[in-house]
Amino acid sequence: MKNKINLPKRFWDDSKWAHQNFGELQQRYTNKWVAIVNKKVAGVVENGDIARRIAVKKIGVKEIPVVFVESGHNLH
Repeated sequence: MKNKINLPKRFWDDSKWAHQNFGELQQRYTNKWVAIVNKKVAGVVENGDIARRIAVKKIGVKEIPVVFVESGHNLH
C-alpha cells in the first residue's frame, strides 16, 4: 500500500498561481527555485529544498510548492 499525502487546496492554488505567473517570475528569478505561499514568493535560492525550508521557517506551513524558474533558453 502506498502512502497517500493529502495536500491542502492552498498548495494547489499556489502551484497554479506560479504557473499562471511564470513570465513575471522569469523576469525576476531566472534560474532560481521559488517557493510560493498564498500566491506570493516566500523563498528564492539556487536549491529547491532550501527554498522550501526558507518558506517553512518564514510562513510556518509545510506543504509548499517550489518551482524552478528556467530562462526558457535551456534545452530538454
